[in-house]
Amino acid sequence: MKNRTEEHRERLDAHVFVCTNDRDSEHASCGAVGAEETVAAIKDWLRERNAFWTAVSVSETSCLGLCSEGGTAVSIQPHNSWYSDVTPESVPELLESAFGPNAERIRGKD
Repeated sequence: MKNRTEEHRERLDAHVFVCTNDRDSEHASCGAVGAEETVAAIKDWLRERNAFWTAVSVSETSCLGLCSEGGTAVSIQPHNSWYSDVTPESVPELLESAFGPNAERIRGKD
C-alpha cells in the first residue's frame, strides 16, 4: 500500500461527487432523474475552463442521501457543499458559485 495523500492534496483543489444511484424502488433516485446528463454537464463545464482532471476531479457515486424527483445530488469537497435537485441546466450556476464564472477560484488552474 502506498500513501499518496500529500501528492493528491497538492494536485486537487476540489472533488465533485455526483450521485448516479439508480434503484428499483418507489422512492426517487438520482439515476432515474438525469444523473448521467448532469455528470456530462459538469465535466463539460470544467473542460471548457481547463479545470477537469487537473485541479478538479469528478466522481460518480452511489447514494448521497439527498434523493429527489427534481434532479441529482451533488457534493463539492473539501468545500463541504451539498446540493439536491441539480439538473444539467443548473450546472453552470452551481459551478460558477463554487469556482467563479471562468473557474478562476480554482487553485492551480492554468
